[in-house]
Amino acid sequence: MIGKNIASLRRLHHLTQEELAEKAGVSRQTVAKWESGESTPDLASCCTLAELFDVTLDNLVLYDGQGTGLPVPPRGKHFFGAVTVGERGQIHLPRKARDIFGIRPGDQLLVLGDEDRGLALLHQRDLLRFVGAAGVFPPEEERT
Repeated sequence: MIGKNIASLRRLHHLTQEELAEKAGVSRQTVAKWESGESTPDLASCCTLAELFDVTLDNLVLYDGQGTGLPVPPRGKHFFGAVTVGERGQIHLPRKARDIFGIRPGDQLLVLGDEDRGLALLHQRDLLRFVGAAGVFPPEEERT
C-alpha cells in the first residue's frame, strides 16, 4: 500500500518525483522505487513523507482506499464509511467513530445542516465548550 499511497499523495500535491525527492532528501530513483514497490522507505523517510503530506504514519503505510476510491485522508480527518438511515431516521455510528470521538450510549449529538456543505454531528459537550470559550456563557461559578 505504501508505494501506491506515496504516488497518490505526490500527484494530489502536484509534485513530480524529482520535487518530492528533493523535499524528502532522497534521489528521484529512490522515489520511483518506492512508488513501484521495488523498495520500501525506511522509518525516517516514512516520518518525513507523513509530515510533508500532512497524513498519519499509519495512513501513509496502511491506508487502502480501494473500497472507497478516496485518497489518503489528511491528519485528523476520517472517513468511517456509509450508514443506512432507518425507517424512523435512526443511524448507527461505526464503533471506530464512537471510540475516536468519545461517544457513549445516552450522549446527545446535535445535528447541524448547511444546504451548501451538508450535515454534521456535534457532541453537546463540544458545543458547550465552544460557547464557553467564546464567552457566550459565563463560567459556571459566575452563573449563580
